[in-house]
Amino acid sequence: MKHPVFFFLTFSLLFLSCSEKIPENAREQSASVSISPDYDQITIPRNIAPLNFLINEKAQKYKVVIYSSKGSKIFSNGQKACFPVKKWKKLLMENQGDTLKIDIYLQKDEQWMKYPTIKNYIAPETIDDFISYRLIEPSYVTYERLSINQRNLTNFDEKVIYSNGKLAAGDKEQCINCHNYRNYNQTGDWQFHVRHHLGGTIIVRDQTIKKVNLKTDYTISAGVYPSWHPTENVIAYSTNQTGQKFHTRDNQKIEVMDSESALILYDLNKNEIRMIANDSTQLETFPSWSPDGKFLYYASATYPEGVSKLSEDLYSHYNQFLYNIYRKSFDPGTHEFLSMDTVFNASELDKSATFPRVSPDGQYLLFTLADYGNFHIWHQSSDLYLMNLQNGNVRELSELNSPAAESYHSWSSNGKWIIFSSRRDDGSYTKLYIAYIKDGKAGKPFILPQSDPDFYSVFFKSYNIPEFMVKPVRVSSAQIARAVKKNPVPVRFNDEKVKKATINQAQEDGDNIYE
Repeated sequence: MKHPVFFFLTFSLLFLSCSEKIPENAREQSASVSISPDYDQITIPRNIAPLNFLINEKAQKYKVVIYSSKGSKIFSNGQKACFPVKKWKKLLMENQGDTLKIDIYLQKDEQWMKYPTIKNYIAPETIDDFISYRLIEPSYVTYERLSINQRNLTNFDEKVIYSNGKLAAGDKEQCINCHNYRNYNQTGDWQFHVRHHLGGTIIVRDQTIKKVNLKTDYTISAGVYPSWHPTENVIAYSTNQTGQKFHTRDNQKIEVMDSESALILYDLNKNEIRMIANDSTQLETFPSWSPDGKFLYYASATYPEGVSKLSEDLYSHYNQFLYNIYRKSFDPGTHEFLSMDTVFNASELDKSATFPRVSPDGQYLLFTLADYGNFHIWHQSSDLYLMNLQNGNVRELSELNSPAAESYHSWSSNGKWIIFSSRRDDGSYTKLYIAYIKDGKAGKPFILPQSDPDFYSVFFKSYNIPEFMVKPVRVSSAQIARAVKKNPVPVRFNDEKVKKATINQAQEDGDNIYE
């Protein structure tokens, strides 16, 4: 009985393999056929998931052939070109440093037509296996359904790290945001914030989860935007009083602004915080450590002369707030901050810079530059810029930018890839783009690959705060939920000579929930 079955399976496999043939006598076309996403003339990591795509043209039959100089061809039939993960990985691995070619054939009126070959470069450098991001409705005021997710970039596996739907219900609203990892999560040390219902900061160290309350009488808020030191058990945070107003005669829809902000340092071993920068005339925010841990970069704006912190006055002068990028030197041995210097003076150009991120080799500073403000995710003028920290040269990464907003960005652990958020597709939904970068120049960006090429046309959430990870988060969503339910451990403030903060309670109740 086994032999007929074996013969049938063998014959079937042989028939299927033989049926995958390149159409004969296909008529060569001079114009390219449109595909989406746009996976043409890009540089891709040798370990990236398949670049499945949709052919944007109707035909009787479709055939796609993917190949390179070595190995077997991969075939796909149908308007949606989807490729097996194992075969795709094998092809890319065998041809790293070579060209990946895509031939598209369409049959119309019984005639096969071949379109110009799509060519992409397979970089020998890998990309980190994982990223994480927040998924949020871009609805300005609603945050009932938020999640922090992680995605395996070598395939299409996605996992929810934590969703606010686990514990938020009815009027018990809960916002979750600002996930951040130490050294690309190599040691499993990471953190995120819970706002409002069961609020506190969740900190994971050695798979142990702790909930702390970073708000004290001497700080204007709990910790907001974080950066975990690469070697020391300290985290730098901004503290912010944030609000929003809507434009009535501006196509940018909304303005998100800080009325106050400062920088603090949280010592995890001592469970205490102290001030880093707290100048009442300045708005310090978005701290980010250099890879060697010897500098803390951040953005800061000087309050415009004559503008008060009253809401109406503040928002009447929204376009006068111009942020520069600064850094403070740091002694990892003593945990003391030393000198401060200006890294990029955007205000001299009548511009505003924020989101400073230093490359892993310490050579480049990646940041966004816009017409004003620091919440560049909402600003259409926001573009990515790169500074060479060795010679101070700054240039726009025009190869990455679009007419829409480019904002939050991260470096891969080897410094060869960047991921950034962009609204280039429809102006409303933020999506993630990846680009190869070498010697200060970037390749054409490509959108985060999905299993279904139609994914983005039916997925109505924004991707927020993309972060690379070399290892996935290991603690479970259930473990996190149990920690969130607990009362937060209060932190100590180590210098009570600092003047107590005056808090606007209305803002304190609604701070930092915005996309």
